[in-house]
Amino acid sequence: MAKVSTVDEYIELHSKWENHLTSLKQLLETTKLTENIKWGAPVYTLKGKNVIGMGAFKNHCALWFFQGVLLKKHTKLLVNAQEGKTKALRQIRFELDDKIEAEEVIKYIEEAIQLQEQGKIIKPNLKKKLNLPIEMKDLFVKEVELKDAFFSLTPGKQREYADYIMEAKRPETKQRRLEKISPMIRLSIGLHDKYKNC
Repeated sequence: MAKVSTVDEYIELHSKWENHLTSLKQLLETTKLTENIKWGAPVYTLKGKNVIGMGAFKNHCALWFFQGVLLKKHTKLLVNAQEGKTKALRQIRFELDDKIEAEEVIKYIEEAIQLQEQGKIIKPNLKKKLNLPIEMKDLFVKEVELKDAFFSLTPGKQREYADYIMEAKRPETKQRRLEKISPMIRLSIGLHDKYKNC
């Protein structure tokens, strides 16, 4: 995907969703939030803290709330993008035929800003236990250098790699993924680093 440096460039890149994204951008511009590009997508911050993001996908575009799980007054449109994985983030999805009801959506935005101003956040669980899949354990027995490189990564990066292998259903997919990530681990690169530096 092409690298973008402004929200307008992001919208141009996703012309299918231009009307929706432009409406959301205009709505967000009426608030005290600051417009940024992070991870290749628009993110709106308050005093440097992520509050709201927006993104375009194949079948929908979305407005996501980094601390959406804390919203209490306005929740009926919120969905969890990845049940069982996403702890705090919630989103409002829009399909092509959906009309963005500005008066409704702004209530969610205002509540999210209010929560951020109050300092209410869900902190990530950084002490989550690392569960290594058997395929990685077996590989580390054979390749001690790879094992050392893996355990020199941050706990978060270790979990990303372990989850990536565990999420694969078929043995062949797990094997392909192991082959893909081994050079990255040796170079001390995290699975999602390319998105974090956008």
